[in-house]
Amino acid sequence: MRKLLAAALCLAATAAVSGCGATVESAGDGDAKSAKAVTLTNCGKKVTYDKVPERVVTNDVGITELMFALGLEDRMAGFAMPDDKGDLTGVPWKDGYDKVKWLSKDQLTKENVLDAKGDLVFAGWNYGFRDDNGFTPDTLKKLGIPSYILTESCRNGRTKTSRGIMPPLDALYTDLTNLGKLFGAEKRAATLIAGFKKQIAAVHAEAPAQKPKVFLYDSGQDQPFTSGRYAAPEQIITEAGGVNVMHDVDDSWTTVGWESVVERDPDVIVICNYGDVSAEQKKKFLHSYAPLRNVSAVKHKRIFVLDYVDLVESPRNPSAIARLGAYLRTVAGQE
Repeated sequence: MRKLLAAALCLAATAAVSGCGATVESAGDGDAKSAKAVTLTNCGKKVTYDKVPERVVTNDVGITELMFALGLEDRMAGFAMPDDKGDLTGVPWKDGYDKVKWLSKDQLTKENVLDAKGDLVFAGWNYGFRDDNGFTPDTLKKLGIPSYILTESCRNGRTKTSRGIMPPLDALYTDLTNLGKLFGAEKRAATLIAGFKKQIAAVHAEAPAQKPKVFLYDSGQDQPFTSGRYAAPEQIITEAGGVNVMHDVDDSWTTVGWESVVERDPDVIVICNYGDVSAEQKKKFLHSYAPLRNVSAVKHKRIFVLDYVDLVESPRNPSAIARLGAYLRTVAGQE
């Protein structure tokens, strides 16, 4: 298991660092500065960028690390994120965090962007963009600042706020491909995607025949916040060899009722570790919450922890699949 995890971490790092027997192209596959306008499809719409951005502002850890994984630190003016999103030092992109300015440990604002002289904002709905505070792509457009929306967060029109238009890993690959095209880093993006697919295929090949049922617990006591079929945990769980018990929810991150969790009786609960409530506190709540007493995952103490950055769209998704896959194999072996 340790060898598999080491290989997984190595593959996840190959596009950001040399080593592991791999060499990777530098971020600029071509002369990006002399490139003409680039048209991409973002959230189902054609968007044209008149020039290659040179002062990108990002929101949140997964989005920021997508830029780092592509070697685009020099194209960034800064990022915003709380400081509770997991380990930022023991990752292949540590140099990016050392080089790029941390603009805010709160929500990204237009003032942050203007102060940083940003020429592109890379964020997502509920990953920076919000209607309630007026920080939206349309608002930025009026200021002459273009945006790129994280594909995992694209609104799908089923409700006013529901998100997700494609399987989560497809969203990850779409964003890497689009960013590679925009910044002249297509070869690097292709190398990352090929490495991720190879890594995930290796985990999938070892998946147990009997797939454990998995519930993702993000937060909340009255109603749990969890992952539907369009958030990254959906495919992290399935590619690791499990079944997301909320697969039928046509949304990304959303709330459900505890009664539906009890009814679906997950074999494993995955805790999303971040925020003021620690993973250990969340675990204690799950064990103490009376309605969950007879749920298999609670009864048999099958609770696994992944960091927030593992579970949102990010270049850490393949490593999370490998780690969860190893755990699910042990669970299947106990059945």
